[in-house]
Amino acid sequence: MPFTVRFWGVRGSIPAPGPQTRRYGGNTPCVEIRCGDELLIFDLGSGARSLGDSLLAAGGEPVRGNIFITHYHYDHLQGLPFFAPIFVPSTELTINGPARNGRTTREILGGQMVPPYFPVTAEDTFRAKLTYRDLPEGESLQIGPAKVRWLELHHPGGNLGYRVECGGRSVVYATDVEHGSELDSGLFEFSRGADLLIYDSMYTEDEYHGRAGPARTGWGHSTWQAAVAAANASKVKTLVLFHHDPGRDDASMDRLLRQVRKHRPEAIAAKESMVLEP
Repeated sequence: MPFTVRFWGVRGSIPAPGPQTRRYGGNTPCVEIRCGDELLIFDLGSGARSLGDSLLAAGGEPVRGNIFITHYHYDHLQGLPFFAPIFVPSTELTINGPARNGRTTREILGGQMVPPYFPVTAEDTFRAKLTYRDLPEGESLQIGPAKVRWLELHHPGGNLGYRVECGGRSVVYATDVEHGSELDSGLFEFSRGADLLIYDSMYTEDEYHGRAGPARTGWGHSTWQAAVAAANASKVKTLVLFHHDPGRDDASMDRLLRQVRKHRPEAIAAKESMVLEP
């Protein structure tokens, strides 16, 4: 059964386009997973614009699938108003995400497209057939051959990590997680034995602790050293570095990956347009 992971946005916090990030990419998080005929989209950062254009350019059947939102920080949502299939009446999408502070997924997503922050509202402009689903803690979804589970991670305001199982293989998407909390052991168990672990590796230890610039502790992100430790503790097959710092150019990413591969030779740094088969 086909099971693929394609990266449309790999950068964290803010888009970082330009010649210095051309090889790894400058768009914020958006990952497409295909399990058989099922389309699963994780996050709608600025990379979602290119994904949407690609889906429509493919032609054929109307776009149908499930979108899973990890959390509602803007770098994970800024592609939503520019995701072309959502304006096409034949599109059918279920948008899944966590309810937060008494507000549903629908209310939160609609709340980012209101004046004075945005010129048009979701209610007035979205034409697709949309279903919104809040994800209760500790449950799972069966979507065709794909089983999707989720887990709360350590990040300001809350954040969900996801595990997708398809045909005996598995991918864990754990972006925007800060290591060093009591939630670590739960994440390691959640990720155990996964074929791919897509993990937040935004900082180096020197950056995180303030030995190189301002300290980043409490900002909700991890280091490549913690990513290696998570992969080891979870006994995953392949570690995929993700949520790259917007200030880290291609040459710096190459150096970081070389450091990681001294500990995990199979490790991969996610790049836009990269396709992986777990």
